[in-house]
Amino acid sequence: MAFPQLARYPVLGPSLWSFEKLPDGTRVEGLPLRAEDGGESHGTLYARGGERTVALFMHPRGDMQRHYAIPALLEGGIAAFGQAGRAVNNDVALIHERLLLDVAAALLSLRERGFRKVVLVGNSGGGALYTFYQSQAATAPPGRLRDTAAGDPCDLNAFELPPADGMVQLATHLGQGRLMLSIIDPSVVDERDPLSRDPALDMYDPANGFVPLPAPSRYAPEFLERYAAAQRARVARIDAFCRDVVAEWRWHLARLGAPDFEALPLTDRQRIERRAFAGRYFEVHRTEAHPAYTDLSLWPSERAIGSFFSPRPDVFNYCEGGFGKVQTPRAWLSTWSGLSSRASTLDCIAQVTIPTLVVAYRGDNAVFRYHTDAVYEASPSRDKQLRQVPGDHLGFGPGGLGDRSGQRAALELIVPWIQERF
Repeated sequence: MAFPQLARYPVLGPSLWSFEKLPDGTRVEGLPLRAEDGGESHGTLYARGGERTVALFMHPRGDMQRHYAIPALLEGGIAAFGQAGRAVNNDVALIHERLLLDVAAALLSLRERGFRKVVLVGNSGGGALYTFYQSQAATAPPGRLRDTAAGDPCDLNAFELPPADGMVQLATHLGQGRLMLSIIDPSVVDERDPLSRDPALDMYDPANGFVPLPAPSRYAPEFLERYAAAQRARVARIDAFCRDVVAEWRWHLARLGAPDFEALPLTDRQRIERRAFAGRYFEVHRTEAHPAYTDLSLWPSERAIGSFFSPRPDVFNYCEGGFGKVQTPRAWLSTWSGLSSRASTLDCIAQVTIPTLVVAYRGDNAVFRYHTDAVYEASPSRDKQLRQVPGDHLGFGPGGLGDRSGQRAALELIVPWIQERF
């Protein structure tokens, strides 16, 4: 019996975001960064000498120090800085409000080095992160956020957030929370059981229109309407669980500070201390369930059947890999909740008036037309463009990993766009 091909990209080997080689004469400098709240991140500065404009790359949890755009930018006379934030490869500690301070640390450091113009190049989740940052940087104190999505203190009015000069949105989705809202499987009926299933809400059930892959499926509008409502309801249930846990922590922390705490019996003090600091990790099962993965009539494009991760999302949906699978309550609310996260591209871009270029890959399996079109339409910038190029989410063409034609096409737009303005 042949096993299904699950991975769209190789699991091992070099990073799929990486460049192949740097232009001659490139100077490479590692920069450790410390944000104003003490958080540490690091990055790599690439320059050939004399550049006055620098392009920044960062992703909420990915390492952007070797992004494939860097060589083309250098050849175009633009320096580049790739950053790994404080939560790189670590969803369970990813608080977006705190991550903004890492972005600020990078801008401050690069301004001090003499760069006159800074362009934020947000790729995939990096686009939502940078839109969130720029929206807060453009908001004068005291109007900025004062807490995290979980309600923990994080007063952004107390920190320096230098604004950028330009924004590139490359294969940008609507934010990790909004992405989760569209891919989470609403047929899960028991969050403790990865196999629990309501057949009436299962997009992979033939009764709802699913056809065995690689043939495309077709879902009725009525099913899609019920499906989206159930996705929202599942996210709301997880949000409620997370807020209950946070409230329990806060109640017991308050008891620790009560005047009579030391007078309590030892066993009571131990119980309160343990419940105030007890870690709460949880799994989010089945996050590979966007109907457009199998129904190519939804937001038609040049994409292949399947998801970003797999040509068999019906199987990969049950694998341990995928988006947002292991969480803590605070990280879920700040990052992966489509109802609570503030890192929403559409919500934030209303405050982003700097020149903005939106570039979409026509064969993208993760970001569909309704993502990039909505970002462009919501942008209030007087200088904005929306362009489409061939390629999948990572910019690879139909020839596979050796075919970087999509990346080249995107950079043939991005580099001149930056040159003309900055």
